[in-house]
Amino acid sequence: METAEIRRRFIAHFEGRGHTHVPSASLLLDDPNLLFVNAGMVPFKPYFLGQETPPYPRAVSVQKCVRTLDIEEVGKTTRHGTFFQMNGNFSFGDYFKDGAIENAWRLVTGSVDEGGLGFAPDRIWVTVEHHDDESAQLWKRIAGLPEERIQRRGLKDNYWHMGVPGPGGPCSEIYVDRGPEYGPDGGPEADEDRFLEIWNLVFMQSKLSEVRAKDDFDIEGDLPAKNIDTGMGLERVAYLLQGKQNMYEIDEIFPVIEKASELSGRRYGADHDDDVRFRVVADHVRSAMMLIGDGVTPGNEARGYVLRRLLRRAVRSMRLLGVEDRVLPELMPVSRDRMKASYPELELQWERISTVAYAEEDAFRSTLKAGTQIFDVAVGEARNSATASLTGEQAFRLHDTYGFPIDLTLEMASEQGLAVDEEGFRRLMAQQRERAKADAKAKKAKHGDTHHYRALADSLGSAVQFTGYDEVVSEGTVRGILAGDGTAQAAHEGDEIELVLDRTPFYAEGGGQLADQGLIQLGNGARLQVLDVQSPISGLIVHQAKVVAGEVTVGEQAQALVDVERRLSISRAHTATHMVHKAFREALGDTATQAGSENAPGRFRFDFSATGAVPPSVLADVEARVNDLVLADLPVHAEIMSQAEAVRSGAMALFGEKYGDQVRVISVGDWARELCGGTHTPRSANLGVVKLLGESSIGSGVRRVEALVGSDAYRFLAREHVLVAQLSEALKARPEELPERVADLVDRLRSAEKEIERVRVAQLLAAAGELAAAAEDLGGVSFVGHRADGADAGDVRKLTLDVRGRFPSDRAAVVAVVGSVDGRASVVVAVNDAARAQGLSANALVRAAAETLGGRGGGKDDVAQGGGADAAKADEALNRLRTQVHDTVTGS
Repeated sequence: METAEIRRRFIAHFEGRGHTHVPSASLLLDDPNLLFVNAGMVPFKPYFLGQETPPYPRAVSVQKCVRTLDIEEVGKTTRHGTFFQMNGNFSFGDYFKDGAIENAWRLVTGSVDEGGLGFAPDRIWVTVEHHDDESAQLWKRIAGLPEERIQRRGLKDNYWHMGVPGPGGPCSEIYVDRGPEYGPDGGPEADEDRFLEIWNLVFMQSKLSEVRAKDDFDIEGDLPAKNIDTGMGLERVAYLLQGKQNMYEIDEIFPVIEKASELSGRRYGADHDDDVRFRVVADHVRSAMMLIGDGVTPGNEARGYVLRRLLRRAVRSMRLLGVEDRVLPELMPVSRDRMKASYPELELQWERISTVAYAEEDAFRSTLKAGTQIFDVAVGEARNSATASLTGEQAFRLHDTYGFPIDLTLEMASEQGLAVDEEGFRRLMAQQRERAKADAKAKKAKHGDTHHYRALADSLGSAVQFTGYDEVVSEGTVRGILAGDGTAQAAHEGDEIELVLDRTPFYAEGGGQLADQGLIQLGNGARLQVLDVQSPISGLIVHQAKVVAGEVTVGEQAQALVDVERRLSISRAHTATHMVHKAFREALGDTATQAGSENAPGRFRFDFSATGAVPPSVLADVEARVNDLVLADLPVHAEIMSQAEAVRSGAMALFGEKYGDQVRVISVGDWARELCGGTHTPRSANLGVVKLLGESSIGSGVRRVEALVGSDAYRFLAREHVLVAQLSEALKARPEELPERVADLVDRLRSAEKEIERVRVAQLLAAAGELAAAAEDLGGVSFVGHRADGADAGDVRKLTLDVRGRFPSDRAAVVAVVGSVDGRASVVVAVNDAARAQGLSANALVRAAAETLGGRGGGKDDVAQGGGADAAKADEALNRLRTQVHDTVTGS
């Protein structure tokens, strides 16, 4: 049974039992605790936490998930992958244990002909929490399971909570007996390889007040409503039903291994190390593709760094399999073709996905070249150390800074006959992971920040009504005040509070658009200045305000007045963002998708996916295209429709954004159409003029354009006009002649600088003969120690080599020159063959000099260089070298 068919059957089974099918959320769901969605229940977390009211009593989903804690362990086990799919059914105060067990049993053991999965009932085992007699009895009554196939386990195995105060409850896990060839008898307690878990049913029934560990927590009481949260690993079920040994051999993954085997000429199953590499390739190619599909681009931080690691580990693993050529264009389309049955958007977005992935592979191939140079320096340092080994710090730096996987460092070090301090590397990696875990744990406290908002929202009985699409002034009632750590009934002049009205025209920050500002006036004469507006939980709009006069009390009638000029200016910027987005897609292709934005009064910032800098000609074309459509005075209108209707209409949805069943679609004429909840100008002509200020990189694969709109753009252009007039006057040229005149001036300036540099170098090298002639004799070795203030590292190297070249080959000579620029010193030491024969090494000498200068150095025995931050010690460094040379040749 193919994986997509198992997925379909799961959804159909629960839809037939009254569950609402909820499509998978993006992997980039907005959650302060998570880098990626890592469990099927994550999109429903606000319902379990009581932060939002669920729109349906029961739901079913197949959620995309990514777990990243042990990327380096992928492929070494047979059941864990980075990307996976979690089948889940959920009940929000509806059915409980009996319903969950009944539904699960009917699907797992139901006949294939009737839509079930067809597992033999006598192969099913379950576990329950030690004291959960109710679940044990239900398994006996509903499934007819004998007592010996119902095992009781402790809290570590059969209790679920989030690791923070909140909901929790016992769980029951379903296992399939794979047979005696996989391990000993005795159920899950005896062997979890033979008895493989496929489904976990969580019975949320308690409210936890304190959580210290998985099995150490305090129960405050019962939840107001009992909930069900289940998770069935789709890939794990697939490899059981397909008769495979592990998840990497299922129909959605194994074709990539087959392609990798074809490219490498090596056979899967013939060598353990190669098998691990094949599995890494298959997992990482699929995981990276799904991440890019949801809008992640490679980078050096957070999500982007995870994606970069996945892509680079896949490429690296293919290199270890003997494939040096580009591999992603061969492998990723195979993964796409296997996954598109469940995720057709992969094919629709393929141009963007493939462009991002292939560009990262090309960048990594370049990184390998650059990183190899850094590796060579580390090798030189290792060979001069007592251990002849790369340190853990060096290996970690290669990994963390230059993207070198540890196995690459190990392989290259082995080729050089060197060892690597793997233990030190692992220790540093563990410290890095602990810092990341500590940071994530600290962020979990944010869940508690919303309980005041939740209580206030519950007291309202319904969502705050936003009227700002149609009006900028409205009447309302003060329904809540938040001050300090909790709610308040009143606030006085000078207080800074959070105010909730039952209806408001103020737009809360979201979708890249900054919040409205303005005033709120109460019937009793009190006035508040609105500084910011936020929506901390769904359905609640909170005004962050300062009481400037009078007293504010709950229940008072209020008039809300939006700052109209600010609103209009922001709305123009937001509409301009949509237009620029569309124009870039026309100019660069559909891969130029929005990756972020900020719409502020009179200006906007627009981030989009691109593999390289945007040519000035394209920027000019985009700007001209947008301004032509501004002049066309296109109508800007909003429509409410279903997500399916919006997609059919050609509307764009942004990655990582959360949309409801009904969405708002903004159209600029029939040209640009996007899902958007922001405010907009009614016609494109209201923008006046749009001026792009330029573009720049903000990370790998992401470019940023900043622009001005309306009067801000006009004022900028007016200043530009004045500047052009001043330059025309100064250069006695017409405006259209300015580029040529300025280019001519720059060329002349560069020519003059080159001539000055030539003369300076000539003067510097002219001293070489005098320095050689004035060399000191140190035990038969000619020594030149010279201080060249104002000379940079390049000058110092030239002078040092020139002086050394003036000594005859049979005369031992050591030349050391220390230069300084802005207080920093550079030092170069050169030793000829005759001096090296007497035991003198430029590498050893430069280390001593650089150490005195407060820095480091290194190189070869004939020439070495270094530097330091303390140029004032140049004479001291030269004296140290003079002593070291003397002592070496005289044996002192």
